[in-house]
Amino acid sequence: MSGASNSTWRNWAGNVTARPVREVSPASAAEVAAVVRRAAEDGLKVKAVGTGHSFTTAAATDGVLIRPDLLTGIREIDRTAMTVTVAAGTPLKRLNAVLAREGLSLTNMGDIMEQTVAGATATGTHGTGRDSASIAAQITALELVTADGSLLTCSAKENPEVFAAARIGLGALGVVTAITFAVEPEFLLTAREEPMTFDRVTGEFDELFAENEHFEFYWFPHTGNCNTKRNNRSAGPAAPAGRVSGWIEDELLSNGVFQLACSLGRAVPATIPAIARISSRALSARTYTDIPYKVFTSPRRVRFVEMEYALAREDVVDVLREVRALVDRSGLRVSFPVEVRTAPADDIALSTASGRDTAYIAVHLYKGTPYQAYFTAVERIMTAHGGRPHWGKVHTQDAEYFAEAYPRFGEFTALRDRLDPERRFANAYLRRVLGD
Repeated sequence: MSGASNSTWRNWAGNVTARPVREVSPASAAEVAAVVRRAAEDGLKVKAVGTGHSFTTAAATDGVLIRPDLLTGIREIDRTAMTVTVAAGTPLKRLNAVLAREGLSLTNMGDIMEQTVAGATATGTHGTGRDSASIAAQITALELVTADGSLLTCSAKENPEVFAAARIGLGALGVVTAITFAVEPEFLLTAREEPMTFDRVTGEFDELFAENEHFEFYWFPHTGNCNTKRNNRSAGPAAPAGRVSGWIEDELLSNGVFQLACSLGRAVPATIPAIARISSRALSARTYTDIPYKVFTSPRRVRFVEMEYALAREDVVDVLREVRALVDRSGLRVSFPVEVRTAPADDIALSTASGRDTAYIAVHLYKGTPYQAYFTAVERIMTAHGGRPHWGKVHTQDAEYFAEAYPRFGEFTALRDRLDPERRFANAYLRRVLGD
């Protein structure tokens, strides 16, 4: 473990910084517990950080910052229970690679895999799915160091009230040191990517959702164009995207050319609508079949700032049409596509899909572009429809709002009062979203 720190921690997008008193890299749950006890003796707050892919200050602290570098590795693969137990700081990309070598897979995942398993689950990272939910919903057990240095093991049978909340715990209940996920035998997914008009995809959204295991689409502002993606299980054979064609789509167009387009748009906003029309026609239809993580995830090298709201699924088309009308009438120049995904209802207290079938609308802007006017206008639309913001993405909501948005909000805050009465794990973000 390391000690005193004079360094500044920055998140991936560069919009959050923190200067902790000290940084530590514990390698075990016992070392994490020692860190927490010493911080209590010194009167310091404690926050664990992942790879910084949140856009909020959820992990920022001026106290003790726990880095994940040494708290990594696969602890156990249980083929009888069909679970994998992994240390909390393990990156999702490492977990995916190990599972693939073992002929196993998570059921669903988000669209990037750079995060640590604890960071991704703590903030409710999700992909898209008709029947399969977020990464946190695939947790069957977890290990948690609480404010007094105790180590709790939580599952549906052991400390079930903690398990019900801690799967998406925001770092408010303790430091997660290990997670057990349900896994299944590796399977193949066939991905079908296809351009589609805005009017068609919104008009046929219910059918596209119902007919596909995983459906999502991107709308390009200032145009009537979308790109859709349908992922469904396949009997095979595997037919990965060609090395050249895949590089053209995923690296050259989606990252290289898009980076240049965003840079130009930031420098000369008046060019954005024309760039959007060209960009929205650049991607072509393609179909490929591969193992899950190679279909669900893709490289994201263009840095951005993001806000995402979860809505009742039946409202998403009307809300997206409101967002389009806002962009059309406002004079805003939006260089990034708007992303729409879905998730089934789950039973996690602060999951954005808690208790209701859900659809997500995510808005982004290129790093360094002023985003407040766009995000504020979109947020007004989302809150008018009872939206729940992603915990790791930009939003302005507070505990009063969340007490109305989440039926089980009081259950979570009561558990926090019990596990962390002195607010050892508090920071400015948690004070805002959970209250004092």
